[in-house]
Amino acid sequence: MQLYPIESGNFKLDGGAMFGVVPKSIWQRTNPADANNMIDIAARCLLIEDGNRLILVDTGMGNKQNDKFFGYYYLWGNDSIDNSLKQHGFHRDDITDVFMTHLHFDHCGGSIQWNKDRTAYEPAFKNANFWSNKEHWDWATQPNNREKASFLKENILPMQESGQLRFTELPEDRLLKNSDLGFAIFFADGHTDKQMIPLIKYKDKTIAFMADLLPTVGHLPLPFVMGYDTRPLLTLDEKEIFLKTAADENYYLFLEHDAHNQIITVQHTEKGVRLDQTYTTQDIFTN
Repeated sequence: MQLYPIESGNFKLDGGAMFGVVPKSIWQRTNPADANNMIDIAARCLLIEDGNRLILVDTGMGNKQNDKFFGYYYLWGNDSIDNSLKQHGFHRDDITDVFMTHLHFDHCGGSIQWNKDRTAYEPAFKNANFWSNKEHWDWATQPNNREKASFLKENILPMQESGQLRFTELPEDRLLKNSDLGFAIFFADGHTDKQMIPLIKYKDKTIAFMADLLPTVGHLPLPFVMGYDTRPLLTLDEKEIFLKTAADENYYLFLEHDAHNQIITVQHTEKGVRLDQTYTTQDIFTN
C-alpha cells in the first residue's frame, strides 16, 4: 500500500463559525484570522494505492459552481486535484473508488463536473465507484433547513443517476471494522448524520482521515466544536471517545482542513488529549 496527499484547493471560512461558542481571543492563537475574520482552510484529500484499487478519499469543492458561490470562500493558492494527481504519476481516470466522508459541498463537490458542452453534469471520475452510506445519503438528499445550503443536488444526485453509487455497510455501533474498501470506518453523527472517518492500516501505523470530526489542531480541546455541527453535544462525546483511543493507540491523524498542519499525533495530559507531535505527509508516507 502507498498513500499520497492530494491537495484539491484552499479556501477561507469565518473563524467564529469554525469555533462556535469559543471566543476569538482564544481560537485566534492557533487559527489567526484576517481582517474579514476569515481563517485559512485546506481541502486535503487522500489517495490510497492498494493493489489494483486506487481510492480517493474526498474531492474538495470542485470547480463547477459560479463566481458568486466561490466568492463567499476566498479561494487561495494554485492546488487542484488534477495537478496533485499528476505530481504522483496518476490521472483522474485511474481512480477506481471515491470514498466520501460526507456529502457537504467542500468534501464531495469535486466528484461531479460539467460535461464537455456544459449542458449536464457527469462523474468527474468516470471509472470510479462513489461510496457513501444509505443513512447519510437519505439525510443529504432530504436535507434539513440547517444543512440545505451544504448539500447541493448537483454534487450528489448525478452519482446515483450514473449508476456508480455504492453504499458501505453500517455498523451496529460506531465502528465498522472491515469495510468493502479494505479499511475500518468510525461513524460520527455530531457534525452531520453518519459522517465516516476512515482508519487505514499503513505499515505499522493507523492513519485516521479526520474530515470534520477534527478540522484543525485548534479544535483539539473538546468544547472547541464548529458552529456548523448539527448536534454539538454529540460531537463532544464522539471527539472524546475518538481522541482517547487515538492517544492510547498512537493514531496518526490526517487533517483534511488544517492549512498549516498535515498530520499529528496526540497524547493524554492533565487538560485532556492534546497535541503530541506534528508531521508532514512526506515524513509519514515516505518512511
